[in-house]
Amino acid sequence: MRLPFSQASPRLINLINGGGLAEASQAAYDDGVTALIRVGPWRTAPLTAKLVRVRFLEPRRDGTSVRIGLRWEATGPAAGLFPVLDADIALVPSGEQGSRLTLSGTYRPPLGRLGEELDRAMLGRVAVATIRALLDDVGDVLARPEPQSQPGVITDVTRQPASEPGT
Repeated sequence: MRLPFSQASPRLINLINGGGLAEASQAAYDDGVTALIRVGPWRTAPLTAKLVRVRFLEPRRDGTSVRIGLRWEATGPAAGLFPVLDADIALVPSGEQGSRLTLSGTYRPPLGRLGEELDRAMLGRVAVATIRALLDDVGDVLARPEPQSQPGVITDVTRQPASEPGT
């Protein structure tokens, strides 16, 4: 992404603190699950009525990176039919004027041995597409120009009563 690390890292932390990263994660997970249902053996099953919990650890900063641990997991009656992802999102400098956003982690396919077979056949591709969508969405949000205040517009005016002549 074409945004210096010095600007991208506080934006990423603000995104997590403001709930935006949870929203982006939820949307990417929902898109991935929708794709899974569309291509998977459960096409006619009512699995779209699921709840997803996205949890984050506190951001860890050092001079050259920001890392945020996350867990995506389905909850509710259909939870056992969806993978659980444990991962770190990392933001690192990429040259003087850029940053790179990455995600590394592991996920556990559902349904034991059957899930492992499905993972090799198609779930792995759905997981990769979901992660790419998340990183693309977060990168787009971070690179978006910050809102600018409008020059010449005064938003808070306190009027003082006019003083009377001779006072």
